[in-house]
Amino acid sequence: MTSDALAQVTAGLKDAVGEDCGLGAVVKFDFGAEGVVVIDAATVPNIVDNEDRPAQCTLKQSIADFAAMSEGTLGAAQAMMTGRLKIEGDMGLAMRIDGALSRGR
Repeated sequence: MTSDALAQVTAGLKDAVGEDCGLGAVVKFDFGAEGVVVIDAATVPNIVDNEDRPAQCTLKQSIADFAAMSEGTLGAAQAMMTGRLKIEGDMGLAMRIDGALSRGR
């Protein structure tokens, strides 16, 4: 069962990803006890769901910090330097995520 906040994030990412965001990889947003959102952009149409599976890049943060970053009130660099965002896996892929999500809109 997903929380309301996780359901909102999942729906927002589905909208942002669209048919094909162009990442060509699997990215996971790990929100700890709140759950995960996985973007499988290795297939077209892209799939966005809450199934926890391996990814080339995993971003770990709270849903509140994800929302703050989405709203522009928390920058990625600041979040990383303060430990509010941890990235595991392909750092180059992580750097392309924002642009890809903007492209899918």
